[in-house]
Amino acid sequence: MNIVDIAVKRPVTIWMFTFAIILFGMVSLSRLAINLLPELSYPTLTIRTDYIGAAPNEIEQLVSKPIEETIGVVKGVRTVTSNSKTGQSDVLLEFDWGTDMDLASLEVREKLDTLQLPLDIKKPLLLRFNPSLDPVMRFGLGGAKVIATNDPASTKGSQQLGLTDQGIKALRIYGEEQIKRQLESVVGVASVKVSGGLENEIQVLVDQQKSSQLNIPLSQIIKRLKDENVNSSGGRVKDGSQEYLVRTLNQFQTLDDIRNLFIANREGRNIRLGDIAIVQDAHKEPTSMNRFNGFSGVEIAIYKEGDANTVQVAKNIKFRIAQLQDEIPSQYQLQLVYDQSKFIASAIDEVKTAAVIGGLLAMLVLYLFLKNIWSTLIISISIPVSIIATFNLMYSNNISLNIMSLGGIALAIGLLVDNSIVVLENIARHKIKTKDFKQAAVIGTKEVSMAIIASTLTTMAVFFPLVFVEGIAGQLFSDQALTVTFALAASLVVALTLIPMLAAREKSTETSASRQAIDLGESLKKTIPTTKIGWLFHYLSLPLYGLVQLVFHFIPFVITSFIILLFRLLGKILSALFHPLLWIFDKFFVQIEKIYLHTLQQALRLRLLILTGVIAVSLASVLLLPKLGMELIPDMSQGEFYVEINLPTGSQLENTDRVIADLANFTAELDGVKRTYSLAGTGSLMNVSASQGGEYWGKLNVVMQNDSSAHTHQIAIDKMRGYLSKQAGVQSKFGKPALFTFATPLAVQIVGYDLENLFKYSQKIETIMQADNRFSDVGSSLQSGNPELKIKFDHSKLAQLGINAPDVSKLISAKIGGEVATKFSIEDRKVDILVRAIEKQRDSITDIGQMIVNPGANPSIPLTAVADIIMSIGPSEITRIGQERVAVISANLNYGDLNEAVLAVQQHIDSVKLPSNMQAKVAGQSEEMKNSFQSLQFALALAIFLVYLVMASQFESLLHPLLILFTVPLACAGSIYGLYFSGTSISVVVFIGLIMLAGIVVNNAIVLIDRINQLRASGLEKTTAIIEAAQSRLRPILMTTLTTSLGLLPMAIGLGDGAEIRTPMAVTVIYGLLFATLLTLFFIPVIYSLFDRKKFETQSDILPTTPTKGGSIYG
Repeated sequence: MNIVDIAVKRPVTIWMFTFAIILFGMVSLSRLAINLLPELSYPTLTIRTDYIGAAPNEIEQLVSKPIEETIGVVKGVRTVTSNSKTGQSDVLLEFDWGTDMDLASLEVREKLDTLQLPLDIKKPLLLRFNPSLDPVMRFGLGGAKVIATNDPASTKGSQQLGLTDQGIKALRIYGEEQIKRQLESVVGVASVKVSGGLENEIQVLVDQQKSSQLNIPLSQIIKRLKDENVNSSGGRVKDGSQEYLVRTLNQFQTLDDIRNLFIANREGRNIRLGDIAIVQDAHKEPTSMNRFNGFSGVEIAIYKEGDANTVQVAKNIKFRIAQLQDEIPSQYQLQLVYDQSKFIASAIDEVKTAAVIGGLLAMLVLYLFLKNIWSTLIISISIPVSIIATFNLMYSNNISLNIMSLGGIALAIGLLVDNSIVVLENIARHKIKTKDFKQAAVIGTKEVSMAIIASTLTTMAVFFPLVFVEGIAGQLFSDQALTVTFALAASLVVALTLIPMLAAREKSTETSASRQAIDLGESLKKTIPTTKIGWLFHYLSLPLYGLVQLVFHFIPFVITSFIILLFRLLGKILSALFHPLLWIFDKFFVQIEKIYLHTLQQALRLRLLILTGVIAVSLASVLLLPKLGMELIPDMSQGEFYVEINLPTGSQLENTDRVIADLANFTAELDGVKRTYSLAGTGSLMNVSASQGGEYWGKLNVVMQNDSSAHTHQIAIDKMRGYLSKQAGVQSKFGKPALFTFATPLAVQIVGYDLENLFKYSQKIETIMQADNRFSDVGSSLQSGNPELKIKFDHSKLAQLGINAPDVSKLISAKIGGEVATKFSIEDRKVDILVRAIEKQRDSITDIGQMIVNPGANPSIPLTAVADIIMSIGPSEITRIGQERVAVISANLNYGDLNEAVLAVQQHIDSVKLPSNMQAKVAGQSEEMKNSFQSLQFALALAIFLVYLVMASQFESLLHPLLILFTVPLACAGSIYGLYFSGTSISVVVFIGLIMLAGIVVNNAIVLIDRINQLRASGLEKTTAIIEAAQSRLRPILMTTLTTSLGLLPMAIGLGDGAEIRTPMAVTVIYGLLFATLLTLFFIPVIYSLFDRKKFETQSDILPTTPTKGGSIYG
């Protein structure tokens, strides 16, 4: 007894299994994590090393090169790129996709532990790029003034306000002390980082003239501060029966304690620190400045735990913020700047909506074809059951709910009903011939079981090669491939069990006399109690008996009666509403069927002409390929964009902040702009991009209104570009928040060792590209760098004076940059005490030259007496790729596609005659696109081969699968026409759509050829069998094609967030499927008639040879 017999004979068992799957599926759904994207393991590591005050040349030689040589032998490293700029080295390691990054990180750490770097260099940091590690929410804390309002419902109106330095310091303290602590305790929050504002610092500004006269070196002041600021334990004292702990309290309590510190004794007089230095409560030199809508403030970035649900974490945070709002002082304002969960929730809701609408459209198609609400519901039930069963498999395979996995479910909705349609349609044909509906259900299902198993396996087989896809495509679409596979496997089980079971339950046409009576066994006779105790228990149990009857009999009876009544009433109403539509559709379909049969007969007479025509139409599509754009992955619009600006290297942070603030004020006036937030300098920016950060760098994020269009975005960008082009020395680069890649669309790498030549030729190519309207935001990595003061010691003079160079270097470093001596306690906060020279003795080149290098000695010797001070300008940064120096010219595209841009750039490079010791190559996203497309082409070829294997196994023939595979190029031709008419570019998403299409389009051909073979096996001649099979399979083929296409239609229309990823795939599948189906109905019969030579043994007892009439199955 096989699965179909069990399903029909044991309906209760099937229902129980179905309910169990639904129950566990709903439990799994409630436990699935919700994220924007699948878990992406980016194969990159960045080794960041800080060497404060070092120039790019020293960074390259002392840090970057040794690190490159050490980690170049790590297994799996593809390329090594280093970026050496003032005070910082970034070495980027790119691994092969699929590398276990945890093991790679361990191996890199082991190599770094063996590396010997100079002692004054900080320990290298290892950073990993992972978009899921970005903050889920950002809040801006700024100043505000209360506005009186007449609205009694309004509790607090406020307007943003600028703050003084003291106010910003207090703001930062409030953010760290109050808001950070409150948010860190929220469930799902991993950490809260506060950046921007001004941090407290106690500054001891030493007057070097006074300290030199008194022979008090800076090192002595630092040592005294360290020694005096100590609380220590003094052990225990026993006094009789009492024991005391001894503590020496010597920490500074106030600034006066620091001022009154005795640091030396000269000529019998104690010298206090306040006599030779200014002690003040100041702030650290800011490394970043945050602005919200143009006003200074503090940014609070919130990071979630790795496995936490982003949407739920955001809800928890918002709930805590709502509680905090009443406690925030009236002079402060906390506003939401960025919320990742909003986009995630919106994108996921859009996919859900598309899936529901697609499902309803598929049900409408079924109803129009079947004209029976019961049959429509039988098939439609396969959609929710298959999807809920998929949730079980998703949970067991750690797949989260994200736009890719949900996109897979939405994609599968049209496919899920295909198997059920074929099964039910065949059962319906057998119901016409027999009165025993159970027997019809069994025979009808068994007849097509091999065909639907083969068609399902072909669709599932195409997803297996996605395992071999390299690059971002393989990482991104694995969730989608697995989800579709799970859903199809579930739909196959449903089609072979639930569908025949429900079809067999339909009211049979057998007469009541011929029906077998249901044996319920002997009915129990009611016994009347005979004893008084029996009567007592009888009357006492009556209320309980009545309650049981009410709960388990009358209420269920009323509910089921009401549901049946409602269902029948709804059926009557829908029948009345759809009756005209059904009548029109029926007439229309009968005409289509007649036209199709007549055209097919003509086509079988003109086989070579049809064959040539179809091939010609398909080949013509190849001519459109050069006109289609090419891109890696479509940009996802999150309702915001950003602009990064670079001022000339060496610009002060205040200048960068002012440029950003002016740009923010200009942008705020533009149409469609909702708000802006900006960052000038590095701050707490901990990303792997070496191009970001530094006092001369800034970033302005522009959030647009919810209803603003892409055209409004572009107008705002163009106006901002126009404004920035008038700002002298300002370079800008526009972009959108990247989810998949951080490479610029286009990058030209010029390789050479001589920095002067690199600078010269990179400037030439940069100028040519700037003159080309195709490119925007053109910039080179090799720019004029920081102005440098180079101090070159005269070692003979130093030796004569008994001074050594290291001591002088350290002294100059302490006087100019300062040295943290110890910490000052304010409540439970620790504030640095920084010792350095007073500002007026270090704020010019002359002051540096007058610094005394032999404090305490007589006579005092200035720095200029023992060293030459030279001004020069070095490179801003030195980039190395594969241990060779390169200049990287990056650019965005104004128009056109990436493929055309690469060709245009190559022409520009050829026009510049590079010396023989220099080479240039085009990289960026184009390089990644090339690698991804190559692996996707391999995956497509492998998918077609696997489809052939499955079909050859089913048909026991090598020719029939080849005939069916002709539908794949037809589908590809249809997709190319669709992409051209819809203006969609070729991308990784389109390739994934083509791979899916290879598995989908063959299904109709499988069903058709399987039926032809069955009829020929029953004794029919080949041409008659082709026409008969085409007539009987026209309805299910059209039904499956329309349900799949309409199921994907909401995705193809592309409304809502995240549509940029879903639409190209849906367009590819819909156009390819429709085009292939149209041609398959003629092309497959023609090539079968031309090439099939298989001989069949007559099996007349297997199938009836009576031709099936066209027209309705149900009526």
